[in-house]
Amino acid sequence: MATNVLWFRRDLRLADHPAMVAAAGEGDQVLPLFVVDPRLQRTSGAPRLAFLARCLADLDDATGGRLVVRRGVPATVVARVAKEVEAAGVYVSADFGPYGAARDDAVAKALGDIPFERVGTPYAVDPGEVRTSGGGGFKVFTPFYRAWEAHGWGMPLDRPAPTWATGVRTDGLPHAPTVAASLPPAGEAAAHERFAEFLGDIARYRAERDRPDLDATSRLSPYLKYGCVHPRQLLARLGRSAGEEKFRTELAWREFYADVLWHHPRSARRSLQPALRTIEVDTGAAADRRFEAWSQGRTGFPYIDAGMRHLLAEAWMPNRLRMAVASFLVKDLHLDWGRGARWFMQHLVDGDLASNQHGWQWVAGTGTDPAPYFRIFNPVTQGKEHDPDGNYVRRWVPELAAIAGPAVHEPWTRTGQAALFDPGPTPYPDRIVDHAEERQEALARYQAARRATPA
Repeated sequence: MATNVLWFRRDLRLADHPAMVAAAGEGDQVLPLFVVDPRLQRTSGAPRLAFLARCLADLDDATGGRLVVRRGVPATVVARVAKEVEAAGVYVSADFGPYGAARDDAVAKALGDIPFERVGTPYAVDPGEVRTSGGGGFKVFTPFYRAWEAHGWGMPLDRPAPTWATGVRTDGLPHAPTVAASLPPAGEAAAHERFAEFLGDIARYRAERDRPDLDATSRLSPYLKYGCVHPRQLLARLGRSAGEEKFRTELAWREFYADVLWHHPRSARRSLQPALRTIEVDTGAAADRRFEAWSQGRTGFPYIDAGMRHLLAEAWMPNRLRMAVASFLVKDLHLDWGRGARWFMQHLVDGDLASNQHGWQWVAGTGTDPAPYFRIFNPVTQGKEHDPDGNYVRRWVPELAAIAGPAVHEPWTRTGQAALFDPGPTPYPDRIVDHAEERQEALARYQAARRATPA
């Protein structure tokens, strides 16, 4: 009986796993392998590492304790394991990220004559699969979405019943770092339980997804990040109701950003729009103090502070808040979008390079959005519109709990405000900037950058 290595990465599940189906072949023995890559460990925040460790423990249970974990550089480790078991082949889900693709090329080279088979991907439609009429990649979401939906995707595959290889040395499951944030349940079963719960309420989704006080989002992003569920499995269960249609577009946004990153790998670290790469950003001690206030939820703008405290408490926040707090950092505080993107990647349990970096660029006006460098979110208006009763703010900013209704979004307008605040150990801070003034400053900086860039 031949033995094939199944190298798990962002596909920590057993159902609808094309690489597993291929590795099992005609009754071949399968060695499930996970490599703890020191480079990825260094660049991953503690919440992601903790959630990953718990997902791996779940996967180990699902394989009957057969998961082999090794630590080290993948090109060395995978080749060594393949030779130890005299593998007929190594099977993986393809990786389209800049680092992942280069890593896989190095592994294929190190394997020599042992076939390295890339079967399936983390996406319903692979990056690069749909193109514009000119043959390039899309930079605008709506035409991408039409092409993506027209392309379509297959139905989920049945779960195979492979014969797992035994007797192979393992370094043991990675230790989950201690985190202060409350993380979601990990693993494949938890992903499907969450999706079933969400489907039960999906009629609310289109109308309420931007209401953080109502908690109407799917919260599936951590499971999609690590492949505990495949988007194909979600899409297969969606109908054509308004809520289901909206959720389909949100899944497409994830694939759009993966496609953009594949076409423009340098956009993970620099602005996609050349005209805005020279925009002036603040640095130095004063900028650092503003960043600290933003990161800890102490800007004096309740809606912004609620979102940032939510991030620290649950390693997650709704997309509407992600846009609002990003706009505040870039356009009210005039800090580099990359600095905020790095903070998110360190603290989000669902931190995904393509979605995170390009989401930040969309807000900053430096990315795929065809207009809008002049889109500047008003932190008070955003709060009143999307948290109309102020319940989200009162949950995460308890110093303001005594202020009833939407007035909580503008505590500085209340007379006798000192009596309304519960200062606790630290009083709620004054606003660190004047939004109206900083809006004008942001517009001036963007316009200067555009004028300075040759056509």
